[in-house]
Amino acid sequence: MLDRESKNAFARLGCEYQSVAIKFCYAKPEGVEKAEEVMSFCQFVKLCQDTGKTFCISKENDNCFGKMVLGMIPKQPFAASGQAGMDFGVYRTPAPNARIHSQIPTMVQGSVNYVLFSTVENCDFEPDLVIVVADVEQADIVMRATSYISGDFWESKTSCVMSCGWTYVYPYMTGKVNFCVTGMHHGMARRKVYPKGLHIIAIPYQKLDEVCIALKEMPWKLPALQDDEESRAIMAARMAKWEEMQAQSGGEIPPAEV
Repeated sequence: MLDRESKNAFARLGCEYQSVAIKFCYAKPEGVEKAEEVMSFCQFVKLCQDTGKTFCISKENDNCFGKMVLGMIPKQPFAASGQAGMDFGVYRTPAPNARIHSQIPTMVQGSVNYVLFSTVENCDFEPDLVIVVADVEQADIVMRATSYISGDFWESKTSCVMSCGWTYVYPYMTGKVNFCVTGMHHGMARRKVYPKGLHIIAIPYQKLDEVCIALKEMPWKLPALQDDEESRAIMAARMAKWEEMQAQSGGEIPPAEV
């Protein structure tokens, strides 16, 4: 469960939209109200951010493909034909859209019947995912936190349709942090869920502890990217140390501007 210090770290990012914790459930979570709204899965993340409420949804709440990638319903033959993608002008023919339906990650059918949403601030359960919606500077901090300890590479795996599968199911199934950029995905853009140019970062439970530790330990502002006197002094001292190491080893160290 997220401790207070970890929750404070996410809050300190200062994102316009609160970070959201998500849990995939077989049975209805006890003591949690079921949402009344009917809309797309990505809109429920935004609803949680806007209201600050903890709630759950089932397949009856979802009017898009979220319920399909979550395994709440079988894959639909007409959707899998790819006809819709061509008719919307997203693809030249049905074939490339059909290809996505054969490759997009999906939960085992019937294994997820409810999805629990809460802001990170109010989260009192073990999240399967934490979703961060961030501008570039905030996203830089979060993504650096995903590799600060492990050195994991940053990857973005998604498609222009059905981004829900890549944003919510793919990280959970692979243990890899994934991200997409708002305005570049058909469903969210058509519904105007978020302004363009934000990063939606999905942190799965496999990486969450590491990211929380990194957010607490790592420098959020890198000294080499700052122009204040203290940062320049830090970099000058480190540069002097590099030159000393170079002299001792006879090797070459790339120059750095300070």
